Amino acid sequence: MNYLQAINYGNKLLKLNNLKSYNLDSELLLSKVLNYSREKILINLNDKIEKKKFTKFKRLIFRRKNNEPIAYILKKKEFWNYTFKLNNEVLIPRPETEIIVREVLNLTNNNSSKHILDVGTGSGCILLSILNERQKCYGTALDISKKAIKVAISNAKIHHLENKIKFINIDIDKFKHNKYDLIVSNPPYINTIDLKRLDKNVRIYEPIVALEAGVDGFREIKKLILKSRQLLKKNGKLIFEIGANQDIHIKKILNDNGFYIKNLKKDLSLIPRTIIATKIL
Repeated sequence: MNYLQAINYGNKLLKLNNLKSYNLDSELLLSKVLNYSREKILINLNDKIEKKKFTKFKRLIFRRKNNEPIAYILKKKEFWNYTFKLNNEVLIPRPETEIIVREVLNLTNNNSSKHILDVGTGSGCILLSILNERQKCYGTALDISKKAIKVAISNAKIHHLENKIKFINIDIDKFKHNKYDLIVSNPPYINTIDLKRLDKNVRIYEPIVALEAGVDGFREIKKLILKSRQLLKKNGKLIFEIGANQDIHIKKILNDNGFYIKNLKKDLSLIPRTIIATKIL
C-alpha cells in the first residue's frame, strides 16, 4: 500500500462518520505515523508504507473516527504563532481565545515590564504566547489541576520561558500573593444544561473542570472578578473570555465590583467573547 491509498482508506472511514475535515485529518495522522511533513507526503504519494506503520495509522484513524479530537491524537495544537504540547488534561486552544493575547499585546509594547497572572492556565498557551512576544514581562500561572500544571511547565520549557513564570497548583479562591498589572483568563463558563448539549468530541474528551461553571455558568467568572479586585493594582487590567449571551450580566458584576469596562471584543462569529476591564476602585 502506498501513501495515497492509505490516505484514501482514512478518508473513507472518517467521511462515513461525517467528519468534515476527513482529508486533512488523514494526512495529518499519516504525517504523525511517518514523522514526515504533509508536504513531503503529498509529493511522494506513490511511496510504500510499511505494514507496521499502516497498522499504527489505522489505530489513529479509528480514534479519530470515534470523535477523539485531532489535537489530542497529534498531542499538539497551533495557537497564536506557536505550537503547544497537549493532552486531554487541558483544553484544546481555540482561535477565539487568541483575542486575549492580541488585546494584551495592544496594551503593551516591547519595553513593557508587566507582571501577568494567568488564572486557569491549562496548557499555558495564553501566557506563553504573550511572554514570547513581550520578553520583558513575566508571569504567574495558576491551575487547580496538577496534571494541567505539568503540561504548562512542559510547554514553558519547550519555549524556553520556564525562568519567567511561576506555576502554582491552586484555586484562585485560596491565592493571596502579590499585586498584578494584568490578569488574563479563559475561565469555565458553560452552564450545567448547555454542557450536555456540547459536541460529543468536546463533552467526552475535554476536561469538564475547565468547561463547567455551575447552573448559571457564572460561578467561576464571579470568583475571577471578586479575586481580581484584590489582586490587581489600581488601573490594572482584567482580560478574560466569556460565553455567548453572558456579556450583560458580567458587565453588571464588573461594575458592582469597581471595574470599568474598557472594551468588549467579538469573535469571528460576531459573538461578544472577550472583556477588557480596568480596576478603578
